[in-house]
Amino acid sequence: MERDYIEEEKYLQAKKKVENIKGFYGNLTSYILVNILLVFINLYTSPHHLWFYWPLLWWGIGVVIHGMKVFNILPCFGKEWEERKIRELMEKERDNKEKWQ
Repeated sequence: MERDYIEEEKYLQAKKKVENIKGFYGNLTSYILVNILLVFINLYTSPHHLWFYWPLLWWGIGVVIHGMKVFNILPCFGKEWEERKIRELMEKERDNKEKWQ
């Protein structure tokens, strides 16, 4: 019984990880396609005034941070941080309940 629970938990964690990776690749694909379009629009309509690099830069920073989070490269707000925060909040809740009983 315990083994089935552990296997199901592992499955759900893997499924969530795959959904996060899929979301990152969707974001990356949108970033590439939209920015190609923005470069084209900028160069076609006003080649003397380049502005396409601003969304390229800022959205690119967001994509990099998203990728670092999904692939566990970003140390803060990673899986370990989530687990620590969950335990902390559960202990705080338990302490509050014991305090008033």
